Amino acid sequence: MKFSPILRSSVIVMGAASLALMGTASYAAMVPAGVKLAEDQTFTYRDLDESSSFDPQIVEDVSGSDVVRDLFEGLLNQDKDGNLVPGVAKSWEASDDKLTYTFHLRDNAKWSNGDPVTAGDFVYAWRRAADPATASPYSWYMDLMSIKGVKEVLAGDADPSTLGVEAPDDLTFVVHLTTPLSYFPQMVTHATTFPTHQATIEKYGDQWTLPENIVSNGAYVLTEHIPGERSVRERNPMYWDDEHTVITKTTSVIINDDNAALTRYLAGELDRTEIPTGQYPRLKEEYPDQAVSFPRLCSYYYTFNLSDSGPEAFKDVRVRQALSYAIDRSVITDNVLQGGQFPAFTFTPGATAGFEVPDVPFGQMTQAERDAKAVELMKEAGYGPDNPLEFEMLYNTSEGHKQIATVMSQMWKQKLGVNAKLANLEWKVFLDTRGNQNFDLARGAWCGDYNEASTFLDLVQSDSGYNDGKYSNAEVDALLLDAKTADDPAADYTKVEQIIADEMPIIPIYHYTRVMMMDPQLLPSWPVNNVEQNWYSKDLYRIAK
Repeated sequence: MKFSPILRSSVIVMGAASLALMGTASYAAMVPAGVKLAEDQTFTYRDLDESSSFDPQIVEDVSGSDVVRDLFEGLLNQDKDGNLVPGVAKSWEASDDKLTYTFHLRDNAKWSNGDPVTAGDFVYAWRRAADPATASPYSWYMDLMSIKGVKEVLAGDADPSTLGVEAPDDLTFVVHLTTPLSYFPQMVTHATTFPTHQATIEKYGDQWTLPENIVSNGAYVLTEHIPGERSVRERNPMYWDDEHTVITKTTSVIINDDNAALTRYLAGELDRTEIPTGQYPRLKEEYPDQAVSFPRLCSYYYTFNLSDSGPEAFKDVRVRQALSYAIDRSVITDNVLQGGQFPAFTFTPGATAGFEVPDVPFGQMTQAERDAKAVELMKEAGYGPDNPLEFEMLYNTSEGHKQIATVMSQMWKQKLGVNAKLANLEWKVFLDTRGNQNFDLARGAWCGDYNEASTFLDLVQSDSGYNDGKYSNAEVDALLLDAKTADDPAADYTKVEQIIADEMPIIPIYHYTRVMMMDPQLLPSWPVNNVEQNWYSKDLYRIAK
């Protein structure tokens, strides 16, 4: 979903019987029979950086979205296996042509101030996300959803009131699409689509998410936020299913150093933290019930700045190919990371639902063959000992990112004589710098906003909001457009991956696993089978020792 600052399910369109069943089920913290719960039901975890925002229409990073999913609830949620389950919407259905989706809201959903949550709150939020005046970093996501009229609204050519969403009554939210997206229900688990409280935003403006001002509709309320230090959310007694919520308080602690975070975890100050780069094998041996690694729907890559502000050298596809070929990905995954990550030769991970990783030519070579080809390509492009290629590679501050960048730069130096200067920036500055094309080569990481290949491949579409390198290819755009309506888009996705491998606008490095230390009292409730890793504090619980 989103940018990550740190290192399944099938589409559901419900029939009437299923809708009736789902409307009565309870999905919060389903504690197995016979499990004894601990007296302490708090959860404290580490984040690398301060969240980009707690505003659903503004947040753009993974860690911020984790918080927002606690504070706000959208139409649908996910269970621990990644399947869609009711949120504010107790049921939903699509028209026969799949161009109209109707969501039926529960009548007991409330805002934290006691106001009822209505369909009008979703209409307001979706219009707000698409409104250029909001300057949502994720406004482009509304276009991906193919909402009727969205292109005109985003361009400023139409009023947000013309967006294809409506509220016939307080408990019915209707969305009109221009394209029959079979995976549309999966897309409404994304934070950008969550409702927001209009009166609060109009009263407090950009200060509305402060703990003393915020009004939210999720299972938790924000009770404390010290930027750069911590945020605290506690159970919301107004939440419609508060009686099934177990965790009473969740605290996110900002710790910029991986090893410092591990030290605090081992001292009992944290319940979850990421494992420092390269330390998983040792920690798994020492703490087999706490060190875990499992596939995650995320890709780690570097993107070339192909805009007018980018280096002239990167306009040459031979240079881009050579730099990608010379990276020995197995050294990074097996020797540096050591957490079960997968070397990547495509952008889309193999964990993506319905996606079969295609064979791309450079991925079938041996590393020796790739190295030899890289030397040949650089020579053809006019670079060598007498004319070394020089550029800056940018990453956000993290010891793990630094180690990976260092290894990559050493490979380029040794194999190609390339001089890559490393530069790091704090997370928010990094996002702005990369987003404004003020870089040569920049680190990227993308976690799927929904479990379908387009969530990755849409990033190389010419007008994508997160196409930071400004790569543009008319054939890619046409293939991705065709994939939206194709009965089986696999052929389109395969072709796009092959074009990416040929033109190399990005350097795919590896596909993620989640590698973390987790308190064994909480681990049984963690959604390890949800490759999107959309987790909700309301679904967690701490078992007794």
